[in-house]
Amino acid sequence: MSIRPALRHLFKYEHRKQPLLPQQAFVKRLVFAAILSTILLAVWTLVGMIGYHALAGLGWVDAFLNSAMIVGGMGPVDVLNNQSAKVFAGIYAILSGVIFLSVFGLLFVPVFHRFLHRFHLDTDGQEEAQHNSIGPKTPLDQSH
Repeated sequence: MSIRPALRHLFKYEHRKQPLLPQQAFVKRLVFAAILSTILLAVWTLVGMIGYHALAGLGWVDAFLNSAMIVGGMGPVDVLNNQSAKVFAGIYAILSGVIFLSVFGLLFVPVFHRFLHRFHLDTDGQEEAQHNSIGPKTPLDQSH
């Protein structure tokens, strides 16, 4: 079994005319998003660790600390003494903001989609009932 169809299935959201996803499948979608977010954060933290270790000469633990602090939005801990380390840290900080927003999106989109999907299902039912009801159909009919 290829992983590609499984990923496509987990990223494919139901159309507004389709029924609401069952609770178990929704939880599976959330778990998948959390796992994917964790992997993304781990890989990005590893990139930072390698950069801090290679360019700033920090030990692995200090490189991890600086990388994790940048990814978490707190800022660097150690003072960087060379230009290449400072340039790396700046680019890494900017891209860490993008990664943070991506992770937030990955975790928030399934919940937001379910909320909107449920809202559309409720609204579609009301519109259909209103359309099929006996009574005035146009604003002109309402005045009589």
